[in-house]
Amino acid sequence: MALAVVNSSLRRRERFVPYLFILPALIGLLTFEISPFFEAFSETLNPPNAITGITHFVGLGEYRVLFSDPNFTHSILVTLLFAALVNPIQVAISLLLALAVLKKGVRSSIFRVLYFLPVGSSLTVASVIWGVILSPNGGLANGLLNAAHLPSQQFFSSPHEALWSIILLASWNGCGYWMVFFLAGLNEIDPLLYEAASVDGAGVMAKFFHVTMPSLTRMMAFVFVADTVSNFLLFAPVFILTEGGPSGSTNLLMYYAYAHAFADNELGLGLAASIILLIVVMAFVIVELRMMRGEAVE
Repeated sequence: MALAVVNSSLRRRERFVPYLFILPALIGLLTFEISPFFEAFSETLNPPNAITGITHFVGLGEYRVLFSDPNFTHSILVTLLFAALVNPIQVAISLLLALAVLKKGVRSSIFRVLYFLPVGSSLTVASVIWGVILSPNGGLANGLLNAAHLPSQQFFSSPHEALWSIILLASWNGCGYWMVFFLAGLNEIDPLLYEAASVDGAGVMAKFFHVTMPSLTRMMAFVFVADTVSNFLLFAPVFILTEGGPSGSTNLLMYYAYAHAFADNELGLGLAASIILLIVVMAFVIVELRMMRGEAVE
C-alpha cells in the first residue's frame, strides 16, 4: 500500500518534469513576445504625445485613422502581394537547391557552401550590395544587359520593377538558409521508399510527387510558416533602397509602421500598424498550417 502511494506520488512529479524543461523558453516568450504585445496594444489605446510624452486615451481612434488612410490600405495590398509572390518563389528555389546538392561528394559540398554563402551576409549588407548591382546608372546588371544588347532597367527606381527587385534580393539572401532545412528533411527519407517506387516502375517525377513531397510535408509546413513570418518582417532593403517607393510600390507594412512611429513621431499609429501586421501574419500562418495539415491527411 505504501509502495503504491510512493509510486503514485512519483508519477505526479514526473508529469511536471517536461514543464520544467520548457520553463525558460516560456519565461522568454512571456517576457519578450507576449508582454510587449499587450504593452504595444495598450499604447495604441493611450498613445503618448510626441513632444510631452503624456498619454491620453483615444480608444480605437488610432485604428480608425489607419483605415481611413489610403496609404495604409495600399500598404496592406502591397504586403499581401509581396508575401503571395516571395514565399512560393523562395520555397520552390530552396527545395530545388536542396535536391541539386543532395548527393554526397566534394562537388556537392562546394555547391552547398556557395548556395549558403549569401546567408552569411546580413540583409543590410546585402541591400547595399544589390543597390550597387542594380543601380540604374552604371550598375553591373545594366552593364551585362547592355553587353547583351538589351535595354537598361530601372530596378529599384521603377514602380513596376522595385517590388520584384526586393523579391530578388530577399530570395538571394534567404534561399540558402531554407535549403538547409530541406536537406535535413531529404536526408531523413528512407531510401527503401525510392527502391520500392523503382520496382513499381516509377520515374523521376513520379518519385518526386509520390515519395519526396509527401515525406517533406512537415518540413514544408515549417519552412512555409517560418519564411512567411520572415518576409512579413522584411525591413532593411525597403529602408535602405526604396523608402517605400517609388509611388508606394514597396511600402510594406513593416516600413509603414516604422515611418509613422519614428519618422513622423506618431508612435500610436506606428504601434497600431504593427498590431495589424501581427494579425495579418497570424492569418497567413493559420491558413498555411491548415493547408499543410490537409495535405498531410491526404
